[in-house]
Amino acid sequence: MNDMNDKHASVAARIAELGHLPMAELWTLWDRYFERRPEFPNRTFVESRLAYKLQEEAFGGLPPQTRQRLEAIGAKHSKIKLRARARKFDFAPGTVLLREWGEREHRVTVDADGHFEYEGRRFKSLTAVARHITGQHWSGPLFFGLKGGV
Repeated sequence: MNDMNDKHASVAARIAELGHLPMAELWTLWDRYFERRPEFPNRTFVESRLAYKLQEEAFGGLPPQTRQRLEAIGAKHSKIKLRARARKFDFAPGTVLLREWGEREHRVTVDADGHFEYEGRRFKSLTAVARHITGQHWSGPLFFGLKGGV
């Protein structure tokens, strides 16, 4: 039992350390566990995926049947899934999109409902955000540099 407690403590310490590592070190760890980097990364997403992989490595992963069941439940209840499919983009909640425009940086965050938050306002689409920022009609995916737009 003591070995298991030591293992839990070691994994917990490694996970706690993630929040203090520079992004360059997080990417080194990422490359160890994943074949490719996420298309729209943010630190919270990277840390959470690495934390899962550290736990999976130490204690084992979910059985395939359990994983499939959880994915099916998530797909059934996700509001984001429907938006992502319609728009060809799959943004995890918390994803931050950045764009420099008018000599300043603009940050847009994807919320849990698949909407876009900018300067305390909620928008249904990236195009609406781009229009708000520029005062002109822009394709949101084009404005934020995403490939394969709407």
